Amino acid sequence: MNQTPLTMEICETAHYIYSKGLAPGKSGNISARFHDIVAITPSGVSLGHVSEDEIVMVNMDGKILTGKNPSSELMLHLEVYKNKDVNGIVHTHSSYATGFAMSGKKIERLEGFGERNNPFLKMVDYAQPGTVKLAQLVGEGLKKEDVVILENHGVVATGENLSEAALLAEFVEETAKTQFVARVLSNMEF
Repeated sequence: MNQTPLTMEICETAHYIYSKGLAPGKSGNISARFHDIVAITPSGVSLGHVSEDEIVMVNMDGKILTGKNPSSELMLHLEVYKNKDVNGIVHTHSSYATGFAMSGKKIERLEGFGERNNPFLKMVDYAQPGTVKLAQLVGEGLKKEDVVILENHGVVATGENLSEAALLAEFVEETAKTQFVARVLSNMEF
């Protein structure tokens, strides 16, 4: 397998997500699947500065094929891939969406999120980052959703490809920002 296109796509997406403020500091992680191989960002490296040689390749059991230190959320990514037919996952800690997640307030599902069967984006219960419990909660939560909010944590968005997942994560943040502004303004007198 030629790793270059996949690792290049991961780095380009990581830099984009960082530039949009969706994963400040060393937060967040992304992955892409190609058949039974998953490429994932490394642990402890800013998405804004990650390079192709740092991308870790693993099989669906989590065995490292190339690279050294996969994201601490590797189990979460693998659990989603095992239970959902997607090829890209983006996990962000964007300010507004994470603010909603930390306050327990739900983000409304707008028209851009597809069918409005549920008026709010799904929020999964809190579990410590990097744990099997969090991986299971997210895997279950994403079975019928493309995106979930992690209580007290952030956002996990999926897509047919990495670009689609990144755009969804960006749309969630913009939706949260718009709803926050609307709620603040609705309580103000002019």
